[in-house]
Amino acid sequence: MTVRSDVQEANQQTGVVTATGNVQINYPARQLTATSAQAQYFSRENRIVLTGNVYVLQQGGNSIRAETVTYLIDEGRFLAVPQPQRQVESTYIISDPEAPTEPPVAPAAPPFNPKPAFKTPVSE
Repeated sequence: MTVRSDVQEANQQTGVVTATGNVQINYPARQLTATSAQAQYFSRENRIVLTGNVYVLQQGGNSIRAETVTYLIDEGRFLAVPQPQRQVESTYIISDPEAPTEPPVAPAAPPFNPKPAFKTPVSE
């Protein structure tokens, strides 16, 4: 995992690494990247807590936007919390082999003929 930020601090007594300011995380082993205002890695619990305008993107297109995202690494689970009065936004790419690959085609309308058909003359 690579963490880039304006400031980083590691506390060996608590096992917590804190990154603040323009945080960018690249975690190839888990196929994800993330950005946030702050990130904390809790080495003893093996979890990452991202706060402040968090965006997490997994390879394949799944993503989460929230104010706070906790990533429980061992479980492969995300917990996302929005700002007050807001919502979390997630995008999931779902494989559906039974979904049509092309939009349905409307049945063809009968051809329009603006000229009326000729009538046979009637003699009296």
